[in-house]
Amino acid sequence: MAVLGIRTLGDPVLRTRAEEVTDISPAVHQLVDDMLETMEDVHGAGLAAPQVGVGQRIFTFNIDGVKGHVINPVLVNSEDHQPDEREGCLSVPGISAPVRRFRQTTVRGIDRDGNPVELTAEGMLARCFQHETDHLDGILFIDRLSGEERRRALKTLRSGEYSAAERATVDQRAGSVASAFSKAPASSAKGRGSFGQAL
Repeated sequence: MAVLGIRTLGDPVLRTRAEEVTDISPAVHQLVDDMLETMEDVHGAGLAAPQVGVGQRIFTFNIDGVKGHVINPVLVNSEDHQPDEREGCLSVPGISAPVRRFRQTTVRGIDRDGNPVELTAEGMLARCFQHETDHLDGILFIDRLSGEERRRALKTLRSGEYSAAERATVDQRAGSVASAFSKAPASSAKGRGSFGQAL
C-alpha cells in the first residue's frame, strides 16, 4: 500500500466526471487499499478517487468507526434536509462552510470484490456519502454554497491567505508521502473538520 498525493483546487481531474469502473482488476484492489491508507494518513473522513488523480467512481469513508469503500455509487436521498453543518475538503485546504445536505442517504454500489453494497445513513455519514459522490461528478462543496457563505469562500480563494494555506498543506503532505515510503511514523493531527480538513 502507499500514501497517495492529494490533488487540490485547480487540478482539472477535480472538475471532471469520473468514469464507471467496468473491470474489478488488481489495479482497482490496489487503488482502494491506497485510498484507505491515504485517508487514514491525512486523518480524513472520506476520499474520492479523483482527489488522488484517478478518474474512477470510487470513494472511501471513515465516520465514527464506520469504515469502507463503494465502487460505482448511486445515491437515493430523502426529500428533507439535515441541519447545515460545516464541511471542509482535503482538496480545498483552509476553507470550511455550512453546507445543505439531505437528511438520509442510501448508497448502492459494489465493493472491490464485486459484491453488492447498500448502506443507509443519516447525519455525518449521510453527509459524507453526498460529499464524496459530488467529487465523482466534478462538484466541490464550495459549489453548494450560496449567499454570504459563497461570497466569503470566493474571497478567501482569491486571497494570499488561501494560497499560503494551500502551499503549507501541500508541503506537509509531501513530507507525509515521503515518510510512508521510509516507514517513518506519520505526524499526529490536532483534529479534523468534516471530510478531513485539518484543523
